[in-house]
Amino acid sequence: MARSILGLVGLGATLVFALPAAVLGLEFLLVQGRTVAGVALVVVAVLMVAVEEYVTTPDDVPSIVAEQTVGRLADSDDEDG
Repeated sequence: MARSILGLVGLGATLVFALPAAVLGLEFLLVQGRTVAGVALVVVAVLMVAVEEYVTTPDDVPSIVAEQTVGRLADSDDEDG
């Protein structure tokens, strides 16, 4: 799926926070033997990325409407000629 520039920046910002949590969770889980804390941190990191990717926020609505409108206009032009 193609991403816009702002989508990539948003994903990058999310990864800045999610990756350290995931690495710390893996260290707790695999090195220190703190299973509950490790699993919790890995789950939090995965949820951070999943929410950013799949949850639609009010800020996303105008861009979604614009993309659908442009898509419909582009499709109707192709059918006419």
